[in-house]
Amino acid sequence: MRTIPVLVSLMFLLAGANAMGGKYEEIKIKTSAQCDMCKERIEEALAFEKGVKKSELDIETKIITVTYKKGKATPESIRKAISKAGYDADDVNADPKAYVKLDACCKKPEDPNHEGH
Repeated sequence: MRTIPVLVSLMFLLAGANAMGGKYEEIKIKTSAQCDMCKERIEEALAFEKGVKKSELDIETKIITVTYKKGKATPESIRKAISKAGYDADDVNADPKAYVKLDACCKKPEDPNHEGH
């Protein structure tokens, strides 16, 4: 009789561990971010993206690490959200309308409108 409660407890433990470990994936995306304003803008855009749990942009490398829920977000949807914020995301170019609205310091160095720090 004692084995049934033990088995039920074990099942819940295994189910919980599987749910926690298997729900989320992580992706690293190269961006065209230039400064702290870019970091803030991209991370804020991803905070509102369905399925994104967290994001952290390293300004030095321009790589953003995104943790997202499988089935709710995809690498493609994340790249598209970054593009819509005005930045390149791997091979997805920045949305031109959003890029034009960026501050001069946030534009790509090769852009004549770029303003270095």
